[in-house]
Amino acid sequence: MDQNNPWTTNPPASQDSTPSNPTDSSAQSALDKIANAAESYVKQERWSRRWTNALKILIVVYILFSIVMFAGFFGDNEVQPTSSEHIAVVKINGTIMAGAPTSAESLNPVLRDAFEAKNSRAVVLSMNSPGGSPVQSALINDEITRLKQLHNKPVYVVAGDLCASGCYYIAAAADEIYANKGSIIGSIGVRFDTFGFTELMQKIGVENRSMTAGEHKSFINPFGKEDEEAKAFFQTRILERTHQQFIDVVKSGRGERLKENEDLFTGLVWLGDEAVELGLIDGLGDIGFVARDLVGVSRLRTYEQEKTFMEHLMGDLVSETALKLSQTLSHQWQ
Repeated sequence: MDQNNPWTTNPPASQDSTPSNPTDSSAQSALDKIANAAESYVKQERWSRRWTNALKILIVVYILFSIVMFAGFFGDNEVQPTSSEHIAVVKINGTIMAGAPTSAESLNPVLRDAFEAKNSRAVVLSMNSPGGSPVQSALINDEITRLKQLHNKPVYVVAGDLCASGCYYIAAAADEIYANKGSIIGSIGVRFDTFGFTELMQKIGVENRSMTAGEHKSFINPFGKEDEEAKAFFQTRILERTHQQFIDVVKSGRGERLKENEDLFTGLVWLGDEAVELGLIDGLGDIGFVARDLVGVSRLRTYEQEKTFMEHLMGDLVSETALKLSQTLSHQWQ
């Protein structure tokens, strides 16, 4: 080929005249998939380790936070050293019943600690309860009356949202009762709930085959016919007598402060401001009012049933932690 001939051109150099090998392409694709899978696995493992470490840190923080709360390092204003002059506060919250934190078995030892404390000037029962067992209420009332006479210390009740039925039965043992104007007070009555399914059973073809020994043994059986004779007996010998015991305790505790009112012992309830007028309570006020204006001691110490560390850690502290966090967050947003 003549390089000097301008009309002569060289053919372009072939980039690759050899055809690609399909086997090599498949191998490369498989290697790419393996590499991607390995990379994904590594990322997943990395994220898994991060979440695991984060969870461990959270668990450690929670345990430390709970221990700090258990030790009382949050400075609860109600907890003061027993060596200082203080008001002993005993909380009674929830339904009053055997086996519960509001049973006589649980509360009476706490009451004894509160009364026996050398530096407690007075005992305040912070109460918020719909009532419950008349027997448990009577046992707690009797113990308060005994301790009050034994230690010659004044007893005050400060009612929260509700102090009704068995709660008021206990409160009647106090020297004075205070509440908020919106508190619900009273319900001086007795109830026993039962029900009957007999008509429904007839409709669906269910037959009652209960067996008893004793004419009135199953008079409260919801699957049997109503026993009118036993019902009348229970009404007069159990409910009405229990009700009269309740009335006697209230009259003994409140004395001449009670006003004549035909509805007073019917089981009705009143708000705090009207309860003052009826003599069910002595006035409107909270624990601060009692401590500051009546007793003249600002320090409060809450007495409660002793619990193990694990009970605190796994039980009450869960709700207390949530409460503290919510309070902290609410303060930050205010």
